[in-house]
Amino acid sequence: MIDKHELLSEIQLYVIADKKICGGRDVEDVVRQAIEGGAQMIQYRDKDADDADFLSTASKLRAVCKNRGVPFIVNDRAEIAREVDADGVHVGQKDISINQARKILDPAKIVGESARTIHQAKRAEEEGADYVGVGPIFETPSKGIDKPVGLNIIREARENLHIPFFPIGGINPKNVDQIVRAGGRRIAVISAVVLAGDVRSAATELVKKLRQGSPI
Repeated sequence: MIDKHELLSEIQLYVIADKKICGGRDVEDVVRQAIEGGAQMIQYRDKDADDADFLSTASKLRAVCKNRGVPFIVNDRAEIAREVDADGVHVGQKDISINQARKILDPAKIVGESARTIHQAKRAEEEGADYVGVGPIFETPSKGIDKPVGLNIIREARENLHIPFFPIGGINPKNVDQIVRAGGRRIAVISAVVLAGDVRSAATELVKKLRQGSPI
């Protein structure tokens, strides 16, 4: 079994599937297409669904990902992550703590956390996060009222973190080159893939641009 740290170090495109941002399309189909296009890790996020609905969808997406050998992460709901045997959980600054997530999940599971500042990112690393998502880098409707933090956090993360970090927020094929130039070697995206007219091609284009940058 591959070590989770080795696994995360190899991932470049992390796609977050949110029902509200799928444009009314079936989230399972969207995830399948994203993986076919090159997505290497999938997160399921739905802040509005009740636990029963969330569990049902998470179980289906877990099966899709498992059949294709892609890690599956659940947003926030660690108990459901455990129930569907997800590969890990992702928490935000206002969700359960990394320590709480660790108590619910097997130690081998992945725990990631969102960070808006390098201070938050370093604290997450110190508390045992396996990776952090940093951003939002650019303006994005997916992050509500959050203002973009800009590209400098990528440079800071490159210099200060020892765990993988995923820039997130408003990243798309037109600006991903800026991420690479700032030192980013992997990204997390939502709308750029799950809302794309051609999900598969959108994922493929992002992976291609990332691989044209410097090696991880």
